[in-house]
Amino acid sequence: MTTKTESITLKPKARWINTAAYYLAFILLGMGGATTGPVLVDLAAQTGTELSQLSIIFTTGSLGFLLGSGVGGQLYDEKPGHHLMAFVLILSAVVTALVPTADRLWLLALLFLVSSLASGMIDVGGNTLLIWTHRDRVGPFMNGLHFAFGLGATLAPLMIVPIINATGGIAWVYWTLALLHLPIALFLVRLPTPISGADDGTHRGKRVDYLLVVLIAAFLFLYVGVEIAFGSWIATYAQAMQGADKETAAYLTSAFWGVFTVGRLIAIPIAAVLKPRRILSINLIGAVAGLSLLVLRPGVAWALWAGAMGLGLSLASTFPTMLSLAERHLPLTGKLASRFYIGISLGGMLLPWLAGQLFDAVGPRSVMIMLLTGVLLDVGFFIAFVLHTERQIRM
Repeated sequence: MTTKTESITLKPKARWINTAAYYLAFILLGMGGATTGPVLVDLAAQTGTELSQLSIIFTTGSLGFLLGSGVGGQLYDEKPGHHLMAFVLILSAVVTALVPTADRLWLLALLFLVSSLASGMIDVGGNTLLIWTHRDRVGPFMNGLHFAFGLGATLAPLMIVPIINATGGIAWVYWTLALLHLPIALFLVRLPTPISGADDGTHRGKRVDYLLVVLIAAFLFLYVGVEIAFGSWIATYAQAMQGADKETAAYLTSAFWGVFTVGRLIAIPIAAVLKPRRILSINLIGAVAGLSLLVLRPGVAWALWAGAMGLGLSLASTFPTMLSLAERHLPLTGKLASRFYIGISLGGMLLPWLAGQLFDAVGPRSVMIMLLTGVLLDVGFFIAFVLHTERQIRM
């Protein structure tokens, strides 16, 4: 079994191989996250429920993500991370394969709970292990990791349409995704696991600023909530507001994630030129502009596509940039990273669920108003973060 001491000093080749494994895992993570939105109507028909009732899968899914990321952060500090991630990938494959068999809402919700628990452990593990692999040079690799997530999210809707057309249902969508997990699990289990900075003395003497932890967690709560809610509901929103067919709505979802992916690719060289605070400022301004266009011009085709793509570009590098910024101010162990994922999980739990309730009770436009409000609140948390870190530097 791989032990922590085997990988205190990874050779350059080992670092690149590890990075490739994390990227492959995140491509799958993105594919899994983006699959749900385009097949929501199919899942509702499969379980005989309304969309407002089906939105419970986002709640149970985010609860599972919360549990997985919280427990996973501690486990990655204590156990060989690659063995742990490989096990979780296999668990995710089994649960994903069972989704098309769930003909009851409670069963589907349970499967989303377990699947998202696995996703939470993969997410926190990939981010944390990448930081331990590259240390203070993690910036461009972090953007690359989240580019891989966006790539998977872009590929998923493009995969869904031909599979459904060929098979007449969504079963093979999930079975194909499940099969893709297995070779990555086998790849990971053979690689040496990096260790945390807490184990090699990198963070010795650093004090954790818990107010900073709260501000970052609150920022990520809103950011991830907006990203997941928009990505999950934009296809259904387009069908309701403009009468788009399923194929067009799926392509709109793919366009959102496609621009999202390109944005993360572009962010890799940009991160070498601009400071993280400047990048986050530009991103937040763009997100406000994209959602404002959707709110102010509802039902207009060009506004729908421009707003969705503008939002995708603006959200693209926000998450990895905030994590890179956090690493500069905090000793980012697995346990501490899991605290951020509490905010992420709660945001992913609340905002998509709230979107579903507003969609049926108030109307599709209310969803975009809610998301715009979330981004504006995020601007406030970012300003508080900047002011607090500047005050700490002056002290």
